[in-house]
Amino acid sequence: MIIVTGATGNIGRPLVRALAQAGRPVTAVSRRAAEVPDGVRHFAADLADPAALEPALAGAQALFLLLSGDLHAAGADPAGIIGRAAANGVRRVVLLSSQGVATRPFGPTRVAMRELEDGLRTSGLEWAVLRPGGFASNALWWAGSVRAERTVAAPFGDVGVPLIDPADIAGVAAACLLDDRHTGAVHDLTGPELITPRQQAAAIADALGSPVRFHELTRAQAKAAMVQGMPAELADDTLDILGAPNPAELRVSPDVERVLGRAPRRFADWAARNVAAFR
Repeated sequence: MIIVTGATGNIGRPLVRALAQAGRPVTAVSRRAAEVPDGVRHFAADLADPAALEPALAGAQALFLLLSGDLHAAGADPAGIIGRAAANGVRRVVLLSSQGVATRPFGPTRVAMRELEDGLRTSGLEWAVLRPGGFASNALWWAGSVRAERTVAAPFGDVGVPLIDPADIAGVAAACLLDDRHTGAVHDLTGPELITPRQQAAAIADALGSPVRFHELTRAQAKAAMVQGMPAELADDTLDILGAPNPAELRVSPDVERVLGRAPRRFADWAARNVAAFR
């Protein structure tokens, strides 16, 4: 049995599907009830409480651990999840970390993730760590304004970073869960090219077949919108990267191609596949 946390999100959904198609028994974990592929078991748990996950761990051999906001929740104990996994006989954990652990290691959220990575390394379990950069799917933040006004509003319109398609993260995660060759690996995951917010808006317009206007926000305007859905500290960390990426954050990593045997998908591919969200 393979446990997939964050199973209804942009990474978890294609990961669950890939593992099920590979014929592996899967338990999909999310906070609330959700539809899952035929043959996949669903389990509802809040990962801010490691004990809530324990019933799902019985009999599992591997765990994909995606913590999202749970890592930053008051009283959260993400290391406790790894400890409970080990105590229940889980053999392998694949952790979704962040590029910022290496590129900006001293931010409080990055320190916490680094500590979790280090704890996994010393847990006695087989492990792999995935460190993606910015997600192509963050463009879904613009879906409402594109549908209503055919407008994308974002800061730093002409600063590009190599955004990663979450489906490629899922593909690498599946490989790490299924293939012993990735044990002990740290994979840096990016897309194949630098792409700016203005270029993302153009790619969405191409997918729609209709014009999309780009409106550049100030940093303060962008932060005011972002703190509606994330801690202010995390918003500042994100804006620091988007506004002034350092050389490591501009680097196009070869790791997706090394693992999957093909180039990572372009943002335009992601936009075409998800165009319904913008219609």
